[in-house]
Formats: sequence, structure tokens, C-alpha cells
Amino acid sequence: MSLKIGIDVGGTFTDFVVARDGEPPHIYKTLSTPADPSIAVVEGLTQIAAAQQPPLSLADFARSIATIVHGTTVTTNATLTSTGAKCALLTTAGVRDALEMRRGVREEQYNNRYTNVKPLVPRSRRAGIAGRLDREGKEVTPLDLDAVEQALVAWRAEGVEAVAVCFMNSFANPAHEQAVADRVRRALPKAYLSISTDVLPSIRFYERVSTTALNAYVGPKLEHYLEQLVGRLDSAGFSGLLLIMQSNGGVISPQAARDKAALTLLSGPAGGPGAGLFYVAAHGQHRCITTDMGGTSFEASIAVGAPMVKNDGKIARHRIALPMLDIHTIGAGGGSIGWLDQGGLLRMGPQSAGADPGPACYGRGGTLPTTTDANVVLGYLDPEFFAGGQMRLDVAAARRAIEQHIAKPMGLTIEQAAAGMYRVACNNMAQGVREVTIKRGFDPREFPLIPGGGAGPIHGCLICSELEIPLQIVPREASVLCAFGMLMCELRHDYVRTFVSRLEGVDWSRLETLVETMSAEGARALADERIASARRRVELRLDCRYIKQYHEVSVPVPLDVVKRHDAAAIAGAFHAEHLRLYGYSLQAERSPVEIINIRLQAVGATDRPTYRSEAAGSPDASAALKGQRKVYVAERNAFAQVPVYDGHRMHCGHRIAGPALVEQQTTAIVISDGYDCVVDALGSFVLYAKGREDLVASASSDLEVAA
Repeated sequence: MSLKIGIDVGGTFTDFVVARDGEPPHIYKTLSTPADPSIAVVEGLTQIAAAQQPPLSLADFARSIATIVHGTTVTTNATLTSTGAKCALLTTAGVRDALEMRRGVREEQYNNRYTNVKPLVPRSRRAGIAGRLDREGKEVTPLDLDAVEQALVAWRAEGVEAVAVCFMNSFANPAHEQAVADRVRRALPKAYLSISTDVLPSIRFYERVSTTALNAYVGPKLEHYLEQLVGRLDSAGFSGLLLIMQSNGGVISPQAARDKAALTLLSGPAGGPGAGLFYVAAHGQHRCITTDMGGTSFEASIAVGAPMVKNDGKIARHRIALPMLDIHTIGAGGGSIGWLDQGGLLRMGPQSAGADPGPACYGRGGTLPTTTDANVVLGYLDPEFFAGGQMRLDVAAARRAIEQHIAKPMGLTIEQAAAGMYRVACNNMAQGVREVTIKRGFDPREFPLIPGGGAGPIHGCLICSELEIPLQIVPREASVLCAFGMLMCELRHDYVRTFVSRLEGVDWSRLETLVETMSAEGARALADERIASARRRVELRLDCRYIKQYHEVSVPVPLDVVKRHDAAAIAGAFHAEHLRLYGYSLQAERSPVEIINIRLQAVGATDRPTYRSEAAGSPDASAALKGQRKVYVAERNAFAQVPVYDGHRMHCGHRIAGPALVEQQTTAIVISDGYDCVVDALGSFVLYAKGREDLVASASSDLEVAA
């Protein structure tokens, strides 16, 4: 059977999901190795090999793997911690300060102490080069190649590791950038080269130069990591297909990731939304809210038929204008530290205890109270069964940390302080969900919640209560949700070209030529990745706006609409999306619409594992009952004895009335007083508001479900 493994490298744990056709997925975790994450990858594969029946050597197991899909936080962490490469920038004379000037808009308008983020490239390594193209791409002033050579000589002596090249209006004509790129390759052959016309050939200079600089900043780190990873996998005997998760929810080859490192800035959490859609499909739904709560951060995203994608965003306050999943991240994880602000109010995060020393209950020297410490005190985590019993939690240390830093200063008992920490953390996460729903024009009450991450299902019910969400689906693979989602991702390559034209005066011949050129680029990329032509497709979007608007709205457009020159269909799609996003459209006023950018995505289908669903059995779950434990029930604001179930012994059709706990080796599920639970055909725990059993659709009991 085809063996496929999804690997998600996190700050604390590295997650593995092993899938074979027709079998349930198997979950493994190993501690991450931040100094070289590839070490944890091989260590995890070694553990998985030893767990096979019969046990295998690493070499034998590695040879049996057909595909590895890998998500990494290397580029994310390099940006967040300002530990990227030593960069330089070649740009047009007169605009070398664009990285600092940005758009000239204060991010925090009423904060007098606010300062701009430190540029990725310092001013001393930014060179303005004479030479100019107009907006049509015609040369106005010749390029000063002597100035380029002088800058490169200085940077070679300085030990520059990466060079970004971004000239005004180069999206209309790449000639100047290509000429400079040739000089850089000759003068600095070992430097990572980031060229804007390769990375982002579209209008708007600041977004383009920021994205190009960010790509250069993280490129050497990712390149080094991929070399380490590929080398270790080769040494282990792996000869299958290695794919890298990218920010847009698709996968690419390691070489494509090296060339455009910025594509991986959201590589880690990008698998979550696709996994969420898989689980809700068993209930006849096509939309969901997916969350992922790890040790440091909490990510929230939304999917409607497909994961929501945006074409610009920020990471560590640096602008990036590449397609990426619309994922909102806040500092709210299991390691988030509780503290009191100047007004004596309780806060949770964004500071985190991380993996070292970790929460106080880990017993590794941590002394500050964290969300995990609160969960231990509240009874949600069994100190003898954490990580399946591989790690014993120190309850006394958790209580001391909460007492010293929260309870005593606030005049509360330890339990009251822990309950407050839990509520504040859940409120923070509920606000994160609002960012991707209400602020995007969606009502969260209409979406089932899919909580992921090891700590996610502990907090899911209170988040749902806060947002009045009546349905929550907790997969058995919730603790490795993103790694699971990576197994069902397709190869995706994004292309963009600026094409400014009013709809009523479109040069259809030129538009078709650009679409065909971009499609051919995508076809070549997929062919290089050995994707058969029958498994390829292209998806077209047009960025449109009303005349004199600044921001565009990206709308999907079928290829045949362009072929038949149907301007009315494009306008109608734009009006409808503008109405959904902003509550109005100017269709009745017949306001002119113009196209700004063409966006094309080349998609290559990959082999996805299939999972056989389970036939429904008796609703009686008493055989899975482990006992009872005193836990905090949020709706009652009090502790109570509640039943505790072994999640691994629960099967399709089993029902539980809340409040209750379900324990698995890698997570715990809190079923609060306002929810009941039933296990579905995929083994997911479906939590629904009491009295709303109508929300639960019964999945077919004897089907092969394609991921």
C-alpha cells in the first residue's frame, strides 16, 4: 500500500501523521530540535520505524515511504526573531528608503510612542541605482551598471549573504532587473538572489520591494535547512517524493521552495483549513472555522468550499504580497504566560514559556504560570497521562506558579486564578476567530468549529459558547491537524501579471495572451514535478475595483468567460463579491469597473490517502469509561465530578452527555455543560449544543472517504 507521511515542525513538538490507503491514520510526536529541525524529523521517522509490526530499521522504513509532505516554520521563525540573512538591496535611485517610508500611514494612529518596524535591510546596504522605466516599460534613463558594480564590491567585502533587486516599473519590463541580476551572479555567486520580477511581477512598488526583501531575508536560512533535510533523508534511505507546504495551502518541490522562500512563511499552519473541510464533509457541510492551538500561538482560519486566500498580509509587521491562506495568528498557546498589567488586570500572553523551560508543570525549571498550568489545576489534564504517560506533570509546581504570580496579587484562590486564566485565554482565542469571520463578512454561528493542536480541544467549548457556535467537530487527529491536512494538499504555483484596463475597453487579445503565457509557465512547473497533463488544471482570478478606488477585490473567473469576452460576467462577479465584503455595490449606478491584476494558479492533483469509515454501533459508551475526576465546569463556575472516557476506545455511534472529559494520548477534549457528544463515522467527536441533535448528520457507514 502507498505510504504517505505528513510532517509539521512546531516550536515544541514535531508532528507526524502516517497514512496508508484504507487504514486509519497513525499519529506520532517527538520533541522539536530548534537548532536543526531536520534532526527531529529523522528522530521521529526512526521512532515510527521501530513502532511498526514487525519493527523496521530506519533504512527499510524510509525506502517504503512514497511521499513526505513537510511543513516548516524555519522562515516564519527567522522573521519573527529577526535572525534572517545579511541582506542588501539594489533599487531605483531616489526610492531606497521605501522600506522605511512604507505607505506613510501610522499603524497605531493614537500611540505617540509607536515606531516603525526595523527594516530587514539597513540603509547602509541599500543602493539607489540611476536608471528608469516608465509605466509602460519603456526606458527613460539608461541603467548605471558601474554603480551596481561599486555596490557589489563593497557588499562582497562586507560578507553579504543575500541580494534583493527591485526597480520601479520593472513589472512592465524586466530588462533592467535581469541585467543587474547577471552582475550579481558573477560578483557574488554564493549569495541568495531575489528578483522582484521573479517573486512578484505586479504593480505597487512598496509591496513589491517589501516582498522581494523578505524573500531575500529568509532565503538562505530555508536553503540551508532544505539541504540539511534532504541530506538526512537521503542518508536514511528515503527515495520517494518530498513536497514542501507553502502559504497558499498547496505544496511545491524543494527546489521551488528554495527559489521563492517567502512562499513558506505560513507553511506550518497552512494544512489546517484543508483538514477541516475533510472532516465537515462527513456531515454534508462545505464550510468551517479551523483553529490550531500550539505551545506558543493560536491560529484561526475560515474555509468556504476551499480555504480562504488573501493576496497580501503582514508577518512581524513586514508587508508581503504573495497569495497566502487567510490565517490570523495571536500569541495564545499552551505556553502563554499569565501576568498582571499596570492596572492589575489579568493578561495571557503573548509572551510564552516555549519548550525550554516550558510551563511550570513540565518540571524543567519554568516558574511562570501558563495556560497549561491552569489546565492542570482545573483538572483538564491528567498529570499521569500527559502525552500518553510519557511525561509526568508537576501539579505542585503549577499551583506554586499561579499562586505566586496571579492568585496572591489578585486576592484569589489558586483555583479561582486558574479559572480566570482559562477564561481570558479562551476570550483571546474567540477574538482571534472574530478576526477571520465577522471582519470578513461571515457569521461564525453558521460555521462548525474544528479545534486543532494539542491544547485546542480543551478550549473549544468555551470559544464556541462565547461566539454562540452550536457545532464543534474534534477529529481524532486534532493534535496533529495541520500535519494531517498536508496529506491532502495539491501542488500549486501562483502567477500574477499587472493588466490595467477598464472592462468596457479590454484588449481581449492581450488578456488572452497573458493568460496563455501564465498557463504555459504553470504547465512547465508541473511537468518538472512529474504531474501528468490529465492531472493539471488552472484557476483564474482577476483583481478588480471601481474607478478611483485604491483597494481591489479578487474574483474567480472561469477561463471560458475570458475566451468569450464576457465583460458582463466579470462585472457581475465583482459587484457580488464587493457587496458581500463591504455591504454595498455600485452596480445600479453602473459605476465603471477596471481590472488591475491577472492571477493564475496552476494546480497539480496528488495522490490522496483514502480512509474507510466505521459502521455505527450502540450509543452506549460505558465500555470506554475510565472513571471520574474533579474538573472546573465553566458554565457553573464551579468544580464538579465528571466522567472521564478513553477516546481510543470510543467508536462510531457512542454518545456522551456533557459535562465530561475524553482523553487521548495526544490531547484531551473538554465537553462542557452546554454540549453533548457523538462519535461519527470518521471517529471524530462531534460536540453539539444540548437539544440541537439536528445539527449532526450521520455519515455513511461503509464508504471509502478520499482525503
